[in-house]
Amino acid sequence: MRLLSVQDALLFRFRLIIPAFLVNFVEINLLRTMRRFSLLASFVAICATLIGCGSESPAQPVDRPTTSVTLKLASATNSSIEVDVVLENADFAYCDIFAADATTPQLSTLRNGRKITESGKILFEGLEAGYSYKVYAIASRNNVYTGVVGIDVKTSGEIDYNFPDGGVKAFTTTASKSMLFKDIDVADVSNVKDGAPEIKIDASTRYQAMEGFGPAITGSAAYNLSKMKPTDREKILKAAFDPKEGLGYNYIRVSIGCSDFSLQEFTWCDKEGLEFFGVHDDDKTYLFPILREILAINPNVKIIAAPWTAPLWMKVDRYSNEPYSKWAGGKLNPDYYDEYAQYLVMWVEEMELNGFQIESITPQNEPLHDGNSASTYMSWEQQRNFIKNNLGPAFEAAGLDTKIWIYDHNFDVTDFVKNIYADKEASKYVEGSAWHAYGGSSSALAQIYKADPSKSIYFTEQSIGTWCPNFGDNLLWHIREVCLGTINNYCRAVVLWNFMLDGNRGPNRPGGCTTCYGFVDCDASYAYNTLTYRSHWYAIGHMSRVVKRDAYRIKSSASGVAASAFENPDGTYSAVVLNDADEEKTLVVKSPAGDFKCKLAARSVTSLIWK
Repeated sequence: MRLLSVQDALLFRFRLIIPAFLVNFVEINLLRTMRRFSLLASFVAICATLIGCGSESPAQPVDRPTTSVTLKLASATNSSIEVDVVLENADFAYCDIFAADATTPQLSTLRNGRKITESGKILFEGLEAGYSYKVYAIASRNNVYTGVVGIDVKTSGEIDYNFPDGGVKAFTTTASKSMLFKDIDVADVSNVKDGAPEIKIDASTRYQAMEGFGPAITGSAAYNLSKMKPTDREKILKAAFDPKEGLGYNYIRVSIGCSDFSLQEFTWCDKEGLEFFGVHDDDKTYLFPILREILAINPNVKIIAAPWTAPLWMKVDRYSNEPYSKWAGGKLNPDYYDEYAQYLVMWVEEMELNGFQIESITPQNEPLHDGNSASTYMSWEQQRNFIKNNLGPAFEAAGLDTKIWIYDHNFDVTDFVKNIYADKEASKYVEGSAWHAYGGSSSALAQIYKADPSKSIYFTEQSIGTWCPNFGDNLLWHIREVCLGTINNYCRAVVLWNFMLDGNRGPNRPGGCTTCYGFVDCDASYAYNTLTYRSHWYAIGHMSRVVKRDAYRIKSSASGVAASAFENPDGTYSAVVLNDADEEKTLVVKSPAGDFKCKLAARSVTSLIWK
């Protein structure tokens, strides 16, 4: 039997693994290469490794130990936890401690923790007694990391809670209406199970200052209130606006001219020429007396305003620029920008002459919605130009302290505000922006704050109506999305739409909202004194009763609930908490003034204030 040469053996092996059409190519080029370099011995060694030629058995894989890190609780005291850390085949590991409800940290977060290069113990100190934590670690070898591992740990001993010296006031409203502003008990923290909902408050971190909460006093609301007996009207207004005996509403919104909740369409200058400017009879008859009664109850109420439409003689068709004589739609004629700016200056000044200080205005209510009963389209470019060249200089020349807010429309369009802020010549006249919730999410306000943190954010309108008649669903949604949602995204004030309507959801205007409810609805057939309190009454009341003007929103971490926390000017702390689960929960509140617990009813909002 003839022994194969090395070359023959190689070619034989290649014939087995290479398609036939490539055999000749491989044979020719392989032999050429071998002859050219005369490196037969080296080549044989390499080939023997690859194809097993000249070896009695295949090569064995290298045994590489797996990199790992393990954690084990070594000891715990009231204020510290010691953990055993065992490294296997690792160059180093990162290790850190987190709150029990924290999400698994990323590598970038763990790199801020302890770096260890060998097995041993790690001591974490300065912890809270009886509190649950989680320790995480990740190991590395040759810059290749293992997965993050973690263990649950808990400090020993009893939790050292101190009940607030000034006591705690707490009240609840449930979606089922079983409790409506009902006072509830609070207690020292004891026998609380691990994992119970908790709010931890850090007053050292402050966010925005709060300005207030309230309703819109539309023409319809003023009309309905005026039809009540004086004693009945005083009772409902005190219940809403009295800061001591009532809910303490301290913000209201009015329209400049008519809105879709007026007795008719009008402005304060319906005849062409500003020389015909004057207070409209509807406002003089209905709005002004109600505003005076409100201010007599609470002089600290702030008034904000917006026009639904410019005077018709100042409008043109949105597309053709031809004269436009309809209340709904059209746009402001650029030729009348100066006149319209002076019109708004005159309105503010006339309101002040009648005893009503105007905190702020927007140039147009819902500028991107031109289908309302009274409305005017205004793009961001138009609003920017109007503010920069006309309204801002006119307010400045008149010496008005009234602020200019922009937009006054839904969450789902953020570029409107961002684009105006980007124009420094326009932005310098703008104090902030106003928002509605008929589209988009309140989370969009974080983008607005980031775009210019020096500007303020306000929520100015959201209605309820026949499209969602369920009290509980409305209450919980407005607390979650509008009240807490906007405030936790830097909003300073929350105003909802419409203080009082009658049993027919009016008076209202054709083409406007004919299906809206008010904070309170009155039965016109019973002397306007048979009242139905809607969800808005309670949503705003839960905020205004415990969050005082100039309070700061402060840092808080909530688990199992949604919440906002505040420090009031008088040194009290407050929180508004939403439990939208179908079961009751025990809430633990931990604050600089002391700690306590209370029960949160299923599907409820609870307000707390303590010192």
